[in-house]
Amino acid sequence: MSTPASRTVVGNIALSLDGRISGTGGPYDMGWIVPHATTDGSRSHMLRVTSQAATTVLLGRNNYEGFGGFWPGVAEMAEADPKDREFSRWLNEVEKVVFSTTLQQTPWANSRLATADPATTVKELRQQEGGDIVVLASTSIIQNLLEADELDRLSITLAPELVGGGARFFPEGLPGTSWSLADSTPTESGALCLLYNRNR
Repeated sequence: MSTPASRTVVGNIALSLDGRISGTGGPYDMGWIVPHATTDGSRSHMLRVTSQAATTVLLGRNNYEGFGGFWPGVAEMAEADPKDREFSRWLNEVEKVVFSTTLQQTPWANSRLATADPATTVKELRQQEGGDIVVLASTSIIQNLLEADELDRLSITLAPELVGGGARFFPEGLPGTSWSLADSTPTESGALCLLYNRNR
């Protein structure tokens, strides 16, 4: 188990070439990423970032409910991809911290509601023993951590798609920061799985 000082905070996100996280149809317009997220290379990258290193997940309400409605049962699906089954088992067992002002309960095993904002919560988690702390695709949490300079690593699956509209990942006004490329792995679909470490 890692010491508190060594916990790495990772933001995991899928982006289009034009910096979008969703398409013109709204926040659930994600069809453009599916062919790239379901390759063997992309699945291997996800496991590297999550089950091989992380012991805590940070989720917003939408992703908590969306992931919770799909992933818990995948572990027992014989027809599912083995990497998806491994990810499902890990996601069921890992500590899940949920940021929401509307949820009253978190029925998914090993999940709890956060009592503070993401940056404050991360500072508290850094003082506890554990592995990496990963934000799974929850844009507002990653943006909050970027603004507070509490993000150590960006894990980006860059899809070779020009979506042409929709929500952008990087908003105006974020503080300037410098990052170093730690890994770049192409997938079968032409996407790039990128790891950037914050220069401090």
